[in-house]
Parts: sequence; structure tokens; C-alpha cells
Amino acid sequence: MKRIVTYCIYLYFFLIGIQAQIRGNEIRVVISPDHIDWTYQPKEKCTFRIQVYQAQNLLPGAVIDYELGPEMYPTEKKEGVILKNGELVVKSQLNKPGFIRCKVKAHVNGRIYEGIAAAAYAPEQIKAIVQNPTDFDEFWNHSLAEARKTPLKPTMELLSDRCTESVNVYHVSFQNIRWGSRTYGILCIPKAPGKYPALLRVPGAGIRPYYGDVQTAEKGAITLEIGVHGIPVTMTQDYYDKLFQGAIYSYWTTNADNRDEFYYKRVFIGAVRSVDFICSLPEYNGKALGVTGSSQGGALSFATAALDNRVTCLAAIHPAMCDHEAFLHGQAGGWPHYFYWQKPDQARLETSRYYDSVNFARRIKVPGWYSWGYNDEVCPPTSMYAAYNSIQAPKELHPYLETGHFWYQEQYDAWNEWIWKQLGL
Repeated sequence: MKRIVTYCIYLYFFLIGIQAQIRGNEIRVVISPDHIDWTYQPKEKCTFRIQVYQAQNLLPGAVIDYELGPEMYPTEKKEGVILKNGELVVKSQLNKPGFIRCKVKAHVNGRIYEGIAAAAYAPEQIKAIVQNPTDFDEFWNHSLAEARKTPLKPTMELLSDRCTESVNVYHVSFQNIRWGSRTYGILCIPKAPGKYPALLRVPGAGIRPYYGDVQTAEKGAITLEIGVHGIPVTMTQDYYDKLFQGAIYSYWTTNADNRDEFYYKRVFIGAVRSVDFICSLPEYNGKALGVTGSSQGGALSFATAALDNRVTCLAAIHPAMCDHEAFLHGQAGGWPHYFYWQKPDQARLETSRYYDSVNFARRIKVPGWYSWGYNDEVCPPTSMYAAYNSIQAPKELHPYLETGHFWYQEQYDAWNEWIWKQLGL
């Protein structure tokens, strides 16, 4: 038995060591627009230089497939193109505000390597297409009022193994949209007596365990990181993987034809009730309260800031759920790309409007920090600009051009630093 345990430990660290040393690929596909800022004016020609590198030198004879045109709607596709000297130049243009995407697959030694770049055409002029329901405010005000008839009845469990010298960490829950429906999260509170600003972290799509924002708490703020599925957030990833493939599989489509039964109604209301919970804490100073998240969490940040005037700032990275309706007009909309593959029935279309980040963006009144990349295929930049351009409140945009649905370290640092400044940390 001892030998087996020893072997398992050895194997674990062996595999971890291997993973730690795998970094990148030998073959790189680089696509470079001819403007350093990747930005163009309508009707201006954009030149993409496609290059395939091996050991930092152009790779002669590389075979590529490429597609070119408006993002998600390529107008030119070529396969089996041989790059005699390792590079190829292609050109395209847009006659209106939007994005052109060049996507490449290189075939080298039986493997496929991908590259992508997107050129912006007057992105500040991109307009949202989604309709704004006349009863949007009435719907959400009524829904929140009904939910708040259910008391929070919070629970707090100290996670002593996660506490630090200066921060207490709790697994918390509180009631959400109805009796017995609960939101779970990780709450971090500075140990020193006093009143503190607060930060709500809302999650991206999927399901996973959470560990809380201890770093911000150690700087002197209350932090709450929530899950959205009504399930404790301290289980193992394997537990959540089974749920994701089972009970909550494709949850973003559940009851998508009914605005009152749609899965996201409980999620959005849960985010706002998280603000209720924070404001009930005796350690909260009642002044600064930020909300932040990426992807689905970006959408939830928009919604929470728009629906609750106690929120004083928001920060969103590559926000999802932007301009669903754009697909019906041949323009890229945001994740989950509801109407990209098929046209919706009227009920699904009307429901989507109440959960579109654009319509929440139109109602934001507090300062915001926003950031994304031009190479994002999950949340196309056209959709995110449609939301951003709808915001009338103070705002600042920090694009990191090459990023897709991820962020750079510099971007992550700037994100946190802005939040900390807003909270007075």
C-alpha cells in the first residue's frame, strides 16, 4: 500500500513538472494588419500579412487555409494555399463600422496551428441593433420587488483554513428569487474592526469552485465572489463537471422563450440580491461598492450596476450577451450567439431583449472601466462596442488588441488597480 501511495505521489509531481515545462508551440502563425492600431475608416483597404514561423524564421512551403471578411460572416475562404517563402498578403475592406477578421489554419507536419487578427472600422460608430422593450424597467423593478419579499436569511461558515492574518474567509449563502432558492459565495472581510468599501465579483459562464478575492480584502475591502447556480461553491471541480454535463447542461438556453422562467432571471436577480447581502453587513461603510466580472460576469456587472443604484462603479472585461439581435441583420452578436445558427421564434426574440447587455448598458449611471481584445471569437468586439457605445455614464475603454477570450497580465493588473482606486484602497 505504501508503495502505491509513493508511486501516485511521484506520478502526480512528474505530470505537474511536465505541464510546468510545456510552453507555447514551435510553429507560430502571425497575422499583422498594416495599421499599428488595427483601426481603419470605412471603405479604407486593410492589408493582412500572414506569416508562418518556425524557430523565429519564416517557414517556406507552409500550407494554410484562411477565411476573411466581417467577423462571423467571412466572404472569402481559401484552402491549401502554399506559402512559398512563408508569408502571404491578403486584402479586404468594410464600407461601414464593424470588424474584419482574418483567420488562418497552418498545416505543418500533420498538426494544425491557428492564427487570427481583426481590423476595426470606426468602432466608436458601431450601433446596437437590439430593441429596447418599452416595459423593460417595469419588468425588472417588479421582478426585484417580488424577489425581495423573500428574506435573505443568510448563512455564514468560517473557512478557517482559508483565513489569513488579516482576513476572515466565509462560505456564505442567502435566499434569492424565492423561498429556498439560494445564492452561494465566498465572503472575505478584514479582521480589523472598522467600516469598509465592498466589491462584488460575478462569474463567467460555466460552474466551478470559488476561493474569494482575498487580495483585495487584504487591502481593506469586503469582497464577495458568487456562484450563480444555487449550489455550494466549495465542492471539487469533478462535482461541478458532472452537473455541467447533466442538470445544468446548456443552462443559458433553459426556458429562453419565457422572460419569467428563463434561467438567467434567477441569475441576474441573484447578483442584485448579492448587493442586498453586502449592504446588510455591519462592516460595510455604505459608500463605495463596485461590481466586476468577465464574459458572463461582464454581462452581470452591466445588469447589477444598471439595476441597483447602490453600486458606485463597475469594471467589465469582454462582456457577453451583447446585442443578441444583431445576428438577424448579418452583424456579429455576443455569446451565447443565440440567433447565429437559426432564426428565433417571436417568444425567444422578445425574451432575449430583457437580458441583453446593451439594454442594461443604456441604463448605467456610474463610472466604468472596460477592456477586451479584437481577436475574441466568443464575444466578438462588434457586439461589445455596440454595448459600450450605448453607455452615457463616465467610461474608459482599454483594448488589448491581440487578446481573444482571455487577458494579459498587464490588462489584469490595470483592471484591479482601477477597481482599488475607485474603492479608495
